[in-house]
Amino acid sequence: MSQPTTVFLETAPSPQTLRDIVQDRLREAIIEGHFKPGERLVERPLCDQLGVSRTVIRETIRYLEAEGLVEILPNKGPIVAPMSWEHAQQIYDIRLLLETSAAVDCAQKTSPELAENLLIALEELAIAFNDGTPRAIFKATTHFYEVIFKEAEHLIAWEIVQRLNGRISRLRVMTLSTSDRHISGHSHMKNICAAIIKGDVKATRFAVENHLKDASSIAKQLLATSENS
Repeated sequence: MSQPTTVFLETAPSPQTLRDIVQDRLREAIIEGHFKPGERLVERPLCDQLGVSRTVIRETIRYLEAEGLVEILPNKGPIVAPMSWEHAQQIYDIRLLLETSAAVDCAQKTSPELAENLLIALEELAIAFNDGTPRAIFKATTHFYEVIFKEAEHLIAWEIVQRLNGRISRLRVMTLSTSDRHISGHSHMKNICAAIIKGDVKATRFAVENHLKDASSIAKQLLATSENS
């Protein structure tokens, strides 16, 4: 059996610890779909590809299990956690509550500095969409929301979002990269950004709700297709 390409797992010099780097690489590989839902994560090939010990791989797998990206099956070992619509719907419900609250609070305290930070994040997002790679899209999208949550001072809520971020990013890559939507993901972000900068609470709430309604609808269709295939 041919071995999968290892380019996406290569490490590079970084101030991060080795464990951090390995966690980031394996997380990105799962989010970007290099490892498919249900696929086994075998220690030895991962050790060879990443050039690290089994101890590091096992710690990484446990860490990603806590994020909901990996599932440990009895007598089979670690696999990439499947993503069902039932679980995805719960994630969208949580996002709706937390993102709406943070965005509305941002709109209520809008300022020139907040507007500048949001516009910079939006420009980074535009560059990511033009780049077209899942990694660029989910990193830029995560940063856009990080600005909103931190400017709103919803720091505990952002900790919760970060805890779910692996699964959120899997859904984002799935929905933001599809062309089967009436309004593009980037356009939704532009609408959210514009409403916050204007200080329009009603428009902000509508923009966030509309974005998540659109994204969840696409996710439901894609996951239904995946589960039936």
